[in-house]
Amino acid sequence: MNDVSTTTGPERTRVPGRRPFRRGWFIGASISLIWTFPVLVELWEGPSVAGHLVGTGIVVAFAAVFMATVPYARVTASRLHRLLPTVVLFALSLALLPWLGADIRWMWTFVGVAFAVSAMGRRTTWLFVPALSALSFVVGEAMGADALSNVVNSAIILSISIMMFSFVENISTLERLRDAQEQIAELAAERERGRVARDVHDILGHSLTVITVKAELAGRLMDAGSPAARDEIGQIEELSRGALADVRATVHGYRGVSISGELAAARAALESAGVSADLPGSTDQVPADRRELAGWVVREAVTNVVRHSGANACRVRLDNRSIEVADDGCGPASTASTGSGLTGLRERVESSGARLTIGRSDLGGFRVKVAW
Repeated sequence: MNDVSTTTGPERTRVPGRRPFRRGWFIGASISLIWTFPVLVELWEGPSVAGHLVGTGIVVAFAAVFMATVPYARVTASRLHRLLPTVVLFALSLALLPWLGADIRWMWTFVGVAFAVSAMGRRTTWLFVPALSALSFVVGEAMGADALSNVVNSAIILSISIMMFSFVENISTLERLRDAQEQIAELAAERERGRVARDVHDILGHSLTVITVKAELAGRLMDAGSPAARDEIGQIEELSRGALADVRATVHGYRGVSISGELAAARAALESAGVSADLPGSTDQVPADRRELAGWVVREAVTNVVRHSGANACRVRLDNRSIEVADDGCGPASTASTGSGLTGLRERVESSGARLTIGRSDLGGFRVKVAW
């Protein structure tokens, strides 16, 4: 762990610490500063009031720097800069040497903790903290400290500092997991937006094309005074209602597409456009896990035939490995070959592990084939 903040690379802007962790740090650090009280008591045992005040000021500054360690580390990108609180705390502890003597070692637990929470890296921490603990023991021995208290103090520096390092490392891991979850949620939302946009396009493109064709037919029938115009208008109303229901279902994510239903819709659309329809009589050969995909292929390809091709005939072929829609219209040079509908269909096909090919059909027009 090189950083307690959440990062995805060395160049990423540093993210300020999460508020719950900073709040927890302030609470815990404030409680731990109770252990500076014996230092203050010892400072005030001497006769010099000026010395008392100076020593107290150093302890207050020490406490303030210690409290600021985590917030400072979590907004500072440079490891060298994050080392600054540790250096300042150690220097302030040495400044208390005239009053405390060897007892300044009791302040080094705070120094070790400050280093441990400053995100200096695992290896560096495991070198620094034991070295600080060993230094405390050596200083105590050199200055004639009690052997038991010397060992206890060194052990406290080592154990508490390593414990805090492990705690902060776990917090950092948790924050990275939360950021990863947020990124996954964003990607999922983006995929869902893409799905809705693609589905709405496919639904409205198909339905509005059929509605337009039927409206033109109804207009001609009305001009001719044919009573069949009323039937066409009724079908337009049904198509409109169906399209609205499909859009609502798409937005809620539960709309299904079936190959049999799309073939029936394709027959009605092609006949309304005056295109001869050669469609399979059965869909049993299509695998169950490919029936929805095959329905999407029929919907988009037939919509393009009606809208773009100028064809007189359209043929759909099915087997257990593929589906093909072909016409005798203007061929691959038509706008259907580059339209956003086929782009959306390609995305849908590729996401399902199938393969889409387009080109000239043996009928002389356009061909869309999906193999799985």
